[in-house]
Amino acid sequence: MGIVAGLDSSSESTRIVVCDTDTGAVLKQGYAPHPADSDGDPQAWLMSLGEAAAGGLLEGVQAIGVSAQQHGLLALDAGGVLVRPAMLGNDKRVQSAAADLTDALGGRAAWAQAVGSVPQAGQPVAKLRWLARNEPEAAKRAAMLLQPHDWLVWQLLGRPVRRTTDRGAASGTGYWSAASGQWRPDLVELALGHSAALPEVLGPCEPAGHTPEGLLISAGTGETMAAAFGLGVGPGDAVISLGASGSVFSVHHEALVDSTGTITSFADATGMHLPVVHTLNAVRALRGTAELLGTDLDGLSELALTSTPGSSGLVLLPYLEGERTPHLPHTAGTLAGLRRESMKREHLARAAFEGMLCGLTDALDVLRDRGVEVRRVFLLGAAAGLPAVRAIAPALFGAQVVVPQPADYTAIGAARQAAWALGAQQGTLSPHEPPRWPAAASEVFEPGEELAVGQAVHQQYAAVREQIHPGAFGDGQQTAAGPA
Repeated sequence: MGIVAGLDSSSESTRIVVCDTDTGAVLKQGYAPHPADSDGDPQAWLMSLGEAAAGGLLEGVQAIGVSAQQHGLLALDAGGVLVRPAMLGNDKRVQSAAADLTDALGGRAAWAQAVGSVPQAGQPVAKLRWLARNEPEAAKRAAMLLQPHDWLVWQLLGRPVRRTTDRGAASGTGYWSAASGQWRPDLVELALGHSAALPEVLGPCEPAGHTPEGLLISAGTGETMAAAFGLGVGPGDAVISLGASGSVFSVHHEALVDSTGTITSFADATGMHLPVVHTLNAVRALRGTAELLGTDLDGLSELALTSTPGSSGLVLLPYLEGERTPHLPHTAGTLAGLRRESMKREHLARAAFEGMLCGLTDALDVLRDRGVEVRRVFLLGAAAGLPAVRAIAPALFGAQVVVPQPADYTAIGAARQAAWALGAQQGTLSPHEPPRWPAAASEVFEPGEELAVGQAVHQQYAAVREQIHPGAFGDGQQTAAGPA
């Protein structure tokens, strides 16, 4: 028996869990918010980490795994000093730079073939182009490129000459290919205007090093990859995250190259792959409908369940912010099927739930159409607790729906990685198989006899989508390219 810790440095706070290496049981937990007005200052992450670990939380810990917010860029000069504050998350200033960069390589298909994704504002590669265009002096000084989890690991190890990352975090940069497992320094140069050093990409259980006190630090990874590892998802599983926008990812044995850019080809924390499909509209469609009807999400759910499948013919295409899947960036939402009998509050409420879930079913089908097996769907986010979501989702998704109980799965995934690295080093675990921790405590919902009803609801939705946006999924978009 040993003790390991998992650290999750998100955009707002630091969470730490201390776990038993054999059972995965959470023994202790720590939490601290990031200091106010600390955006872009990575020293604030260290301050938050110190507060979260206060009171001897890490006493007896043998290894630490680090997860952190994805898509951040920390550009260092030759002496290891930041050339500017860190650029974080989906920096909206970078959107035009992403489009410019897409054209610079020859379009979406060229990028998808090169690295499995098309530049988005969230990716470091787009931030490099913005930096080169808007802060050229800082860009010229950039000699080393890291992401938040890379930087934190480097700090914990005492800022050694060697800098590291892992496959998961590297796959989100826009200049590392999950298919080839290689950096694309030419894309760094295309974006930044000159070359820059990149961290060494470690294998899933390979340690980044040891602290001066002898504490093992594992490779670490990005938040999405750590959460998947903490949940214990594997082949045959998909994860759908219900935020204002939505994301669908699955565990797959190979990278998927999609010439349309609909699929983003991430790597996971185990040596497998995480193809991801994003939608721009999920819970925002529910909130908008709830406001329109003068209620909240709980009231909307209760109202929706008094309607019937198909919402009396009412169909909502929930493209309120444009849409990414299908690629309709400049469109708006559509409410179709208005008849006297359908113009009731309960039918609009149900149409909102069915529209959101049908949009996510479209995203799920993008993966299925590429040969990804989906037997279970893990549903994450506060909206997963709404009775209407639980009642409607299984039949629409055509799969068992698993709703995990709330827990710090990202930090737990980081701790599991630390236990794997520690066990592999000690010879108690195979480097090819992670520790078998119990699955997350969950509620399970089956499609049952409603499966045919769910298929009919999705067909009604798809017919309206095709009528309003003909060919949105046409021209082989969902099957445009084979596996890499």
